Amino acid sequence: MSGIVVGVDGSPGAETAVRWAAARSRANGAPLRLIHAYSLPVPYPASPFGPAGDVTGDAGAYAKAAEAVLTGAARVAAEAGAAAVSTEALAGGASGVLIEASDGAGLVVVGSRGLGGFTGLLLGSVGVQVSAHAKCPAVVVREPATPGGPVVAGVDGSAPSHAAVLFAFAEAERLGAELIAVHAWGLPTPVDPALMAFPTAQDRDDYVTAAGQVLHDALTEGRSRHPSVRVRELAVERGASAGLLEIAEHAALVVVGSRGHGGFAGLLLGSTSQYVLHHAHCPVAVLRADVDPEPSEA
Repeated sequence: MSGIVVGVDGSPGAETAVRWAAARSRANGAPLRLIHAYSLPVPYPASPFGPAGDVTGDAGAYAKAAEAVLTGAARVAAEAGAAAVSTEALAGGASGVLIEASDGAGLVVVGSRGLGGFTGLLLGSVGVQVSAHAKCPAVVVREPATPGGPVVAGVDGSAPSHAAVLFAFAEAERLGAELIAVHAWGLPTPVDPALMAFPTAQDRDDYVTAAGQVLHDALTEGRSRHPSVRVRELAVERGASAGLLEIAEHAALVVVGSRGHGGFAGLLLGSTSQYVLHHAHCPVAVLRADVDPEPSEA
């Protein structure tokens, strides 16, 4: 099913996600599919030797509570001007339900932290799991976007970064916003000065040239597909996470690949994407290398 899938649980974070997705729906006519996942209690015997208890009554209560959550979320979406809204309560863990629902969707959207999480967490487990496993572009919304702000994309030449850049181009065109493409680089630090020479001025020039080439190559296809998008290229000499967050402070959206160069092969989310997800003050889109970066939502 195409459209925008939004995970809801009655939390303030989920409401912020619904409002963000509804604004997108209002702009492009994409339908919203609001999903609430709930887990039924496991039957257990009243005594060690007795039969398992009946959870039929509990199931009815859970379904009723789910309906109340969905009704509230649908009201928020309608107030925000969503083009069309459907609701669905599904039994199961929230992460698994939303990842399955993302298959065939144009976008899946979640809040940064729902009900039941630890107060100090900046990003809940559902946001982490959906970002890492979604079958379509995933957006985590912790704070509202800055109206009129740019779209900021992290660039490092990896396959997930390539998908992120194409998605960022499409978003910038949709919003009529500037696209800021950021590539962070740094000179190597000698581990042992006695065995490794410190970088020279020529080394720095070579790294600057290489950084510019990475940006040029990464943006070529997006520029061809979206020639009307204004693009600003920034090669910054600092850590990728800090560089992205500083530039994205007043962004409409920051877009990153799920895992860039240099990470361990088994990681589903790299250090940069995890850091940005936890600390960005705007919605964050995460793209895996194997998802369509420009899916049709309507």
